[in-house]
Amino acid sequence: MAQDPVCKMEVEEGKAGATSVYQGETYYFCSANCKDNFEKEPEKYAGKSGGHEHGHHHH
Repeated sequence: MAQDPVCKMEVEEGKAGATSVYQGETYYFCSANCKDNFEKEPEKYAGKSGGHEHGHHHH
């Protein structure tokens, strides 16, 4: 199971309403609405690590 980073709901990866890849991580959402919110301000939701990384890595 994955957790929707926006609404914190448990989402089954195979049944996710939407997915988004951010900085190489795949995030699963219960709905496209949550994905839209995530993509508007991903750094607000994707901050899983305690470290404050403000560097943008361009490959």
